[in-house]
Amino acid sequence: MNPLLSRLQPYPFERLRELLHDVTPAPAHRPISLGMGEPKHPTPELIKQALVGALDGLANYPATAGESALREACAGWLQRRYGVAVDPATQVLPVNGSREALFALAQTLIDPTRDGAWGGPVVVCPNPFYQIYEGAALLAGATPAFANSNPARNFAADWSQIDDATWARCQLLYVCSPGNPAGAVMPLQEWARLFELSDRFGFVIASDECYSEIYFRDEPPMGGLEAAWKLGRNDFRNLVLLTSLSKRSNVPGMRSGFAAGDARLLKRFLLYRTYHGSAMPPATQRASIAAWNDEAHVAENRALYRRKFAEVTPLLAPVLDVQLPDAGFYLWAKVPKTACGGSDTEFARQLLAQYNVTVLPGSYLAREAHGINPGAGRIRMALVAGAAECLEAAQRIVSFVQSSR
Repeated sequence: MNPLLSRLQPYPFERLRELLHDVTPAPAHRPISLGMGEPKHPTPELIKQALVGALDGLANYPATAGESALREACAGWLQRRYGVAVDPATQVLPVNGSREALFALAQTLIDPTRDGAWGGPVVVCPNPFYQIYEGAALLAGATPAFANSNPARNFAADWSQIDDATWARCQLLYVCSPGNPAGAVMPLQEWARLFELSDRFGFVIASDECYSEIYFRDEPPMGGLEAAWKLGRNDFRNLVLLTSLSKRSNVPGMRSGFAAGDARLLKRFLLYRTYHGSAMPPATQRASIAAWNDEAHVAENRALYRRKFAEVTPLLAPVLDVQLPDAGFYLWAKVPKTACGGSDTEFARQLLAQYNVTVLPGSYLAREAHGINPGAGRIRMALVAGAAECLEAAQRIVSFVQSSR
């Protein structure tokens, strides 16, 4: 067996199942889960129709690079959404969901034989973080290094915690904007700082932007390619954006997204993916074209989230330290000391036992770094279900916290 597999930690939802396995949920309440970030809004009909209408494509082997029409649809969306111009032939690559691509990109880019004199390659990640970043780093033969989030900046990563010696060993930096779990969006000056570090030390930036289309401000979140374009980095050197239709279009089961950016990196990524067998099925490609070319369903989806957050956030705010995020579909709340002593894991257990609501402990989304686990004492709530169900869950949480005082 690959010995690196032993370095992987249990996935957050495995840990959650273990935490709750002996808890008997309150029978007086129907179960409501705010634990997993799985979109529950209906899949748009235009996508389903395009998928069904392209089933003849099942008789053909797809090319790993995807159909030119799909790459052009992705490039067109980037132009409309961010005002950036990319070459569909060399700067866009379809992927089977951003999760798969985030992992595979590290396997393509990391050279485990480099930087041996200093202790081996490093992959820098935000903390809390999407656990695929850590797993991708470990299985590529690198060591994860974590930049803890800063509560004063809406839990955005504090990159100043990474010293120059670590940046010198860094081969890949994962950023997530809008962030998971707190929804913070990186401003232009933060991108400029990371580009300067990338130029100085030579690492690649992988920009995870799967939550970009669910936002609550008037201005949509800035993306990595957009930031590079505004700063005159029109070749997108050492930058790869990864995005997905899962949240934007409510098709998590379709596993469709794309990578875009530095043509030199994408050429090597295509080679890796060709050998790995990562071609997108033809029917999925046709459905993806329909999705990327339509914005009406995206606006409707965003409006549904805005209404939910507008109702749920003020209901929870009097009993939990929580605020409206910049973007995304999570609420990141601090557990009060009066409820379970401020323990995120005990809060999750008791909430399920007394009110049959599932939430994810924040400590499961982070690692201890720089002396602390920045997710400890917090919970993540995914407002992915219907508005009535999310509101009912929030009302139960309020009752639970009030009864714990």
